[in-house]
Amino acid sequence: MQRSKDSIIKESDINIRLGDFKDLNAVLELVNELAVYEKEPDAVTASLEEYQDLFRDHWYNFYVAEYQQSIIGIAIFYRTFSTWKGRMLYLEDLVVSLPFRGKGIGKMLFQATVDHARAEKCALLKWQVLDWNEPAIRFYESLDAIIEKEWLNGKLILDPSKY
Repeated sequence: MQRSKDSIIKESDINIRLGDFKDLNAVLELVNELAVYEKEPDAVTASLEEYQDLFRDHWYNFYVAEYQQSIIGIAIFYRTFSTWKGRMLYLEDLVVSLPFRGKGIGKMLFQATVDHARAEKCALLKWQVLDWNEPAIRFYESLDAIIEKEWLNGKLILDPSKY
């Protein structure tokens, strides 16, 4: 691993583990950090309470990367289904806090997610990456990932308050 501002961080200094309820505030902070990086600082509208409720209801799971008892990275994922392949895990967000990027922590979180998908007997692990995020694209390609160019994302934003 490379130097941080304060010290040399070694892989053995990083603890990767499944997240739990007490980690959700740090998860939301990292999601907000990601939104700023992706030039969408006001786009996160989910509250901590919603994160807590959805976690309690098993809508998603996550891994955390800890360094000196602080959460510095997350990989949020959930089970889904491919009509062509069957079981699939969807990686919603992979975030490493800016001061810790480029030190192999993202790779550790990604590998934990891959291992989880294999343990769940998934045929696919899928995610999205912004077309302008060259560092992330290079990262995924370095792991032999296929970055699809032919599929376009669709979305419909729904207002739950109207139900």
